[in-house]
Parts: sequence; C-alpha cells; structure tokens
Amino acid sequence: MKLTEALKILQQAPENAPPFHVALACGYTPLHVETFLGAHLQQRLADRRVTISTGVYGDVPGTLAGLKDAAAHGVAVPLEWADLDPRLGYREAGNWGIKALPGIISGAMAVLDRIAAAVEEIRLDIPVAVCLPSLPLPPIFHTAGWQAAEAQLALDRKVAEFASRIGRRCSLVNSARLAEDSPPGERYDLKSDLLTGLPYTLPHAAAVASALSRLLAPPLPKKGLITDLDNTLWRGIAGEIGPENVSWDLASHSQLHGLYQKLLAALAEEGVLIGAASKNDPAVVQRVFEREDLLLRPDRIFPLEVHWSAKSGSIERILRTWNISADDVVFVDDSAMELAEAAYAHPGMECLLFPTNDYAAAYALLRRLRDLFGKPRVSEEDAIRLESIRQSAPFQAASGESTSETFLQEAEAVVTFDFPAGNDPRALDLVNKTNQFNLNGIRYQEADWKNRRTRPGAFLVIVSYRDKFGPLGKIAVLDGRQENDNLFIDTWVMSCRAFSRRIEHQCLEAMFDRCAAREIFFDFRPTPKNGPLQDFLASVSGRRPDAPFRLNRALFEEKRPRLYHRVTESPTSSNSWITSRSA
Repeated sequence: MKLTEALKILQQAPENAPPFHVALACGYTPLHVETFLGAHLQQRLADRRVTISTGVYGDVPGTLAGLKDAAAHGVAVPLEWADLDPRLGYREAGNWGIKALPGIISGAMAVLDRIAAAVEEIRLDIPVAVCLPSLPLPPIFHTAGWQAAEAQLALDRKVAEFASRIGRRCSLVNSARLAEDSPPGERYDLKSDLLTGLPYTLPHAAAVASALSRLLAPPLPKKGLITDLDNTLWRGIAGEIGPENVSWDLASHSQLHGLYQKLLAALAEEGVLIGAASKNDPAVVQRVFEREDLLLRPDRIFPLEVHWSAKSGSIERILRTWNISADDVVFVDDSAMELAEAAYAHPGMECLLFPTNDYAAAYALLRRLRDLFGKPRVSEEDAIRLESIRQSAPFQAASGESTSETFLQEAEAVVTFDFPAGNDPRALDLVNKTNQFNLNGIRYQEADWKNRRTRPGAFLVIVSYRDKFGPLGKIAVLDGRQENDNLFIDTWVMSCRAFSRRIEHQCLEAMFDRCAAREIFFDFRPTPKNGPLQDFLASVSGRRPDAPFRLNRALFEEKRPRLYHRVTESPTSSNSWITSRSA
C-alpha cells in the first residue's frame, strides 16, 4: 500500500458508520504508522469507521497503563529497541560502550516487565497486537557486525521471554513473515528518525501496520477444502499405473504430495472439513485408500465423490452435505481446466492449482492453505465437526421431502440451554462465522459483543444439542433484551449442522416460556445468504419477512410443528441471566 492510497482510503471512510477505535502505543512519532494502520483496518472493516489514538512519546509502558479502563476495540503495540532503553536507538543514544551494557540490559528488562504488567491490566475483551522490535540494533557492541555479541544475545533472550509471557494475552506478529514482506536491510531510515522521530522507511511502516491490522481484524477462516486425487493427493493416475504405484514419498521424488497430505491431516484435526472430487474408478481409489502408508486417513475425508461426471456437480453435492456456501470452501486440483469449470459453476469459491513439479509454487500453496484456514484457537466444536456432519446424513436423507416424525421422535434428542453469566468465546465465533441461519448478518468485535451484556434487560443464550447419533456441541446463540413481557432478539444464529432437527422451534419455545413473553421482536435483515432463516421465519409467521417484525405466542403455537426434544439447562447457567430490566 502506498501512502497516497492509505490517505484516500481514510478519506472515503463512512462518516456515520459505527466506530472502531484502536489505541496505538508506540514510543516513536507515529506519523505514517498511524496512517497505514488506519487504512489497513478500514479496508478490513468496510462497515466501520476506524479511528486511531496515540499515546505519549517515548513512554510505551505509560501509554499502555492509561488504557486499563479505555473503551477501545483494539490496541496496537509496535515495539522497538529504543522503547526499552534510549541507548538502543540513534535519536537519543546517550553513552555507548562496554561499561554501559549491563545498565542497558537491566533497564530493558525493567521496561519489558512494566509493559507486560500494563498489558495484563487491559480488559480481556480488547485484542492486543504486538510487533516485537524489528529494527537493527545500533553498533554498541564490541564485536564486528557479522558476529553476535553476548550482550545482544542476552537482549534477544529477554525479548523472547517477554513474548512468551504476553503470548497468553496478546497476538504477536510473526517476525519471519514480516521479514519476507519487509527485508531487514530496508527498514530503517536514519534521516527520518533523527529529523522527525519516525525510524521506519515508508515500506516498513506499511508492512508493520498491515501485520498489526491482520491481528486486530483477522479474516474469517475457510471451513472446508475439496481436493482432487490423481496427481494432487498422490502422484500418478491410479487407474493407469495401479493403486500400488501411486506415490507421495521422498524416494519416489513425490514428497510434495506427502506434504500436502500431512497438511490436510493437520487441518482435519483442527476441524476443517476435507472432501474429495475425482474423475476416477471408485474401486481403484478404494484400493489406494487401503494402503497403510497413506498420511491422510481415509476417515478424515467426507464425502468422497469418485465417478466420471463433472467435478462441479461433485462440488455441489459436497457443499450440500456440508451445508455451507462456496465462498467458505477451497478447491485444489492439478488441472487448470477443472479449476476453471468449478470456479464458473461456484462463484466465490477459491480455486488453487496444485503444482506437481514446481517446488516453489508448492511451497507457496502450502503456506496459502495455512493462511486461509488459520484460526487463533481450536474449540471443542471444531474437534467434533466432521463426525457431526457424518451423523447429519440420516437427517438429510429423512428430510429429502419432509422429515419423518417417527425418525425425529426416536432420535433421543436433547437440547440444552445455557444462560451464561459471563462471555463464552464460542458464542462470538458462531455469530461471526454463521451465514445461512443468521438473523441479520451483523458481525461484532469482542469489545462490542461484551458491552451488549451491560444493556438493561440484556440476555445471552447458548444452545447445545446431542442425540443418539452423537453430540453436535454448541450450535446456536440468541442475544437480545427483555422489556416487561416483550422480548427483543437482536442476534440469532444456528450452525448449519443443526438443520432439520426443529431446534429453531425449540429455541423460540424456550424463550417464550422462560421469559413469559407475550411477543418477540426480531431485528431481522435479509442478506444474500440467510435464506434458511427467512424460510423458517415464514413458516412460523405466515409471511416471508423483509424487515424487523414481531411474532406473538399464539401464532407461534399455531404454526410450530410437534417437538420431541428433551430440554435441559446447563448447570453453569446464571440464576440472574437477564441484567437489571428496564421498567
């Protein structure tokens, strides 16, 4: 990003949009770092108006300490060596020399401790992104520049210990990735440092700001990967050379395919759905999957579409089985033609070429996949996602025309409602990742989400589900407020894995009962993807909504089908699950 581009992005920010405020804590003059950070965040948060505030020059610990009770949506901390001791920079270097080194190291340790303590005092719902020192140290050591000095190693060690300490609370910029985006030899600008107080070159300021913005406003991870088999998951065409001769090992010069299998296996373990679409003989493919040396276990791939029809049709059936949209999925194939056909049939799906003989391109592909599916944490629901999709097959088969009453009655379904006193990270994850059964498509930053609990009459409900086929985990979230005998639902999402089980009806039944509500007001807004939610609301109200609307209990009771769930309440539910109600 060029500086002129950044300024243009900021000028075009929507004036009346909800604000997104970030505190920038840096010891140097922020200048272009502030501009680039605001622009990168504005690009990522087009429906917000990004504002940046800066702290006191030369006092990172003091700036952070002042944020203890701040109403910020995020904190960005681009640290540099001079923030730890002025003698570790050029602008206010002070005395250099062997005698000064012990004091520099001990002083830097004390500042790092103050910074860590200040960060730990910032509210947990406010994300904090930290970039560790990225500029070269000044020539204060007795060794030549190509030799690492003992004091330099001591400083590196102290910074590493600091990073380990705050890593439990903060997100840290990957220094190796930053080095790729901004080569170390092109980062420091001595003239700018001495004359303006900004030590960065413009490209490095842009790179640091971009890295911090990714941590404060990360992209939503993709949910599923569909892979080709021949010359993608393994080397060779199984139907031509035989299942026993396809390879993915170093001895056969085909380890690129082995590395791809290993990454897919890791993604599957983290909850990513893995499916396969291959023009092939099913019996031949089955024999390959029976090989004991396969690095990606066959039970981690579901569904498996193997036949001679168009892959776009296979992808359509896989998406239907997973019940997710094409833009949540990545398709990998070694054929540019197959990728083009799939991209035409499924706009929005990212299609990536598997480079069978290009090692540099394969390296880039593996890194790209990790970025697309990366997530800050793996939840319990991630671990059971694939198995719950398998369990959904009987429900999908039964609901081809209409769900069998007998099937639902015998499912031994249990719906558990949790009215938590605090915040559950899974609730916000569901709200921000769910598209199809989503009341209005509104996404929230963590601080905004937590602040909703402070409204008079506010409530949060998290719904879990299990039946005789196994658990689905936490699959629905309702958020809103109550005023007397009226209930206002502002947020309602449900995982696509829970469709066809009448859980949505049970949610409304529970809310009417627990709140003794006469009417429920829904902050509904149509989106391009929430058709399933629109269908449900039409089924219980008698009309397809196009704006916020209300539903009274009598009409709901008239329209709702019979419910067979056993309803329980989580033992962790709060007795005072609604905050002080408005009169």
